[in-house]
Amino acid sequence: MSDFAALRLTWEHRVLSILRIVVGLLYMEHGLAKLVHFPLTPECSVSRVPGCHVPYTLFSLSPGLQGLLELVGGLLFALGLFTRPVAFILAGNMAVAYFMVHAPRGFFPLLNGGELAIMYCFVFFYFWLAGGGEWSLDRWLAPASTLRDRPAQSRAV
Repeated sequence: MSDFAALRLTWEHRVLSILRIVVGLLYMEHGLAKLVHFPLTPECSVSRVPGCHVPYTLFSLSPGLQGLLELVGGLLFALGLFTRPVAFILAGNMAVAYFMVHAPRGFFPLLNGGELAIMYCFVFFYFWLAGGGEWSLDRWLAPASTLRDRPAQSRAV
């Protein structure tokens, strides 16, 4: 086995975990901005911009449900707790966000501002299939018998 193959097998699930943590924290930041207005986005620092500093109402789509999904879902995703169901819900959330908000503005994602929604959607879809990686609470809370049943190449240490 080559050195690169051994390195790849050793770090594959760890790098997956690092990606999950970073994506979860970045996604959670969107929820914080909607719910507590922190961090203050550049377009909202200028007063009288439509859609900025909307008072939080729980029973609304945005910032209500959307903000909660981003904050709680991002936290659970970063921790790797219930990774697969959370990733599935968040992928659907981003698909709905793209088609409700961005797609009516135009066809091309770069022009309609939807490239980040598409990126999040497919990253969450990937994690729905791949799982949370080696450094996730799902893995630490799983019974030992579940970890033994995994194929040898995916258990590389």
